[in-house]
Amino acid sequence: MTFFSKIYNFYDKHLDGFTLAMVFTVILAVLLPAEGLAYRAVSFLSKLVIASLFFMHGLKLSPQKLWAGLTNWRLHLVIVLATFLLFPLLGLGLKPVLTRLSSPDLYLGLLFLCFLPSTVQSSIAFTSIANGNVAAAVCAASASSLLGVFITPVWVGLTLGASAGGSVGQAIADLCLQLVLPFGLGQLARLKLALWVERRRTMISYTDRLSVLFIVYSSFSHGTSSGLWGNLSWSIFLALMVACALILTLALIITHQAGLRLGFNRADRVVITFCGSKKSLISGVPMANIIFSPSQASSIILPMMIFHQMQLLTCAYLARRWGAKDAADAAKVE
Repeated sequence: MTFFSKIYNFYDKHLDGFTLAMVFTVILAVLLPAEGLAYRAVSFLSKLVIASLFFMHGLKLSPQKLWAGLTNWRLHLVIVLATFLLFPLLGLGLKPVLTRLSSPDLYLGLLFLCFLPSTVQSSIAFTSIANGNVAAAVCAASASSLLGVFITPVWVGLTLGASAGGSVGQAIADLCLQLVLPFGLGQLARLKLALWVERRRTMISYTDRLSVLFIVYSSFSHGTSSGLWGNLSWSIFLALMVACALILTLALIITHQAGLRLGFNRADRVVITFCGSKKSLISGVPMANIIFSPSQASSIILPMMIFHQMQLLTCAYLARRWGAKDAADAAKVE
């Protein structure tokens, strides 16, 4: 096997197309940033894209699945606490370490990352691969996505304050206008379009990703014009990777141990680990563009992009390993 074949196989097995598309989008923003009138047009369109993105979130999310999950309330309470309490406490508690590993703006990005909801698609996919409780994962991931629209801005207001690049009240008002209102309209539209949505979930997921890529291009265009890359050395970038790895490792260990010590069965422990240790890039990118100033947004998004890839690689490895072990154990019993 040639050297290039090995590289291709690594990317094919471990990196999803969305991640590669984000890398190319950032490169495009560095080489051909939108400036002047073009940037103003891209910035305006980004606001429309963010609103449409959360409208589609509301359209996709089934209230019936959320209500169905309430019967396993202990499981979902643990996941909510891991997502919206454990992570923020890690981000705040590790401040002396994280600030040494990053710049002030990048630390804000790490802290903002800790406030985000869990992912939906990958949490469910990894739970399935590991032979976990898929139905519970659907409920937990969906609930996290919904709660994040409200809880993430509260955490930002309580901890970041003026660091968010404007008044907290204005940031919350903008979030309600660009996120909560479109989300609510999406839920209302679902009453008439639920069947249409279920038949076109794949198409809608691609629309989500294209929207995020557009927002990433807008943010990093401004970052390029503001001198982001001139201030970001390789040593800072590597230190940022260490910071993301530290947060992810602690989250995985704590959620796994919580499942064991609280007496959950194996299938539910898988859900707690995968849903409680991951963060949503698709929710985080548009939120960051609303809450933070344009000069900060690219620095805020960068930790999210690094963490996103780390969580995919790590959880994919764990899911395959746990799934294979469960299959082997089942074969021994037979």
